[in-house]
Amino acid sequence: MKKTFSILSIITLLIFNNLCINSCGSREDTVSCFPSNPINVTLNLNLPAYYSLNQVGGWVYINEQQSGTRGLIVVRASDTTFKAYDRNAPHTCPDNNTTLEVQDNIRIICPKDNAQWILLTGQPTAVANVPPKTYPYNYDPAGKILNIYY
Repeated sequence: MKKTFSILSIITLLIFNNLCINSCGSREDTVSCFPSNPINVTLNLNLPAYYSLNQVGGWVYINEQQSGTRGLIVVRASDTTFKAYDRNAPHTCPDNNTTLEVQDNIRIICPKDNAQWILLTGQPTAVANVPPKTYPYNYDPAGKILNIYY
């Protein structure tokens, strides 16, 4: 009985500490001056402009209305998942040279300071310690329609 109570108390304490650490953390996903604009883009992957998104690792720049202040980078990360990255660098305030670009079809770079991220995952590899801002999406595989929103 006493052993069970001790184990239960330790588990409860660990859960409580984990909740406090994760909910009260001060880590920001982007700098405070990151622009916040509505995102609402629908892509028909049957169209030639988006054919590259039918293959894992394929990517496109999206610069349409309602795609943020500098557009998006959309990449097919796996057979069933996509990543929709904001082209504003997440680690520095926007200026003339902070629009993210794809380099060598494997990484995203910030021209200002050469910060780098892995294209398929968004994991930072140089300079920045936060991933690019991503947006949620819905994908209809039957119609090959990708809707990105925020």
